[in-house]
Amino acid sequence: MTASRAALTRRSLRLKINVHKVRLGGEEYRVISPFGPLRNGALYRYGTNQYNMYVDRPDGRRIGALWLLAARSPRSLVYLPTRAPAKEFGGAYGDEWGETPLDLVLAHRAVQFRPSRWKELRARMRAGNAPREVRTASLPEGELPADTPEIEYAAPSDPANRNLLHQHVHAETLFLTGGAAAFRESAPHIFAVTKEGPPAAATELYLSGGCNYHVCRSLYHWPDLDARERDQIHVEFCPPWSR
Repeated sequence: MTASRAALTRRSLRLKINVHKVRLGGEEYRVISPFGPLRNGALYRYGTNQYNMYVDRPDGRRIGALWLLAARSPRSLVYLPTRAPAKEFGGAYGDEWGETPLDLVLAHRAVQFRPSRWKELRARMRAGNAPREVRTASLPEGELPADTPEIEYAAPSDPANRNLLHQHVHAETLFLTGGAAAFRESAPHIFAVTKEGPPAAATELYLSGGCNYHVCRSLYHWPDLDARERDQIHVEFCPPWSR
């Protein structure tokens, strides 16, 4: 396997998107989604206190860019179709390991969208008659994330703890809701996995289901997540997808 040496550049923060405008209950909602499927990006609910996201480098960077786009889109929902069918891909084994596939919606708190309305909104968006535009989103070069330490615990009283993303699951979809800072602070961990994963996959022994090497990041680094009624979001590089 050859390691991808593609560096994170300004081009990494340019991506084609679909912009849907959907009316529901007298209101119009703007929904952003990636142009083209996320073939190598999947989200699973694991057990009772963790979400696992699996990515390769290209789709991991698309997800990271959409994460940053959510920070800049206070009037939009960002929809990532990550509900991949249960399959073996180096860590996720579907029902056998208690993993449930989920889609993902990133919502700036200013949207004030109730997750209970998502199923109907999604159906209208997929009906084919909702207005849709294909655009290219370009994020400023200044938003290229710097390397972020893997573990950085904050004191429970630290004001930064207010930036935790709120979590809700409805209609097979995980909703993450928060302000711009919450999305910007977690995005670098996604990009870090796409940077560190390919070299490890090219040079180290990997056995499916084993721990010969493991490239991952956790989006939250607070020791009291349970008390805050949050579950960990764990992002892992998936080696078989990079072959």
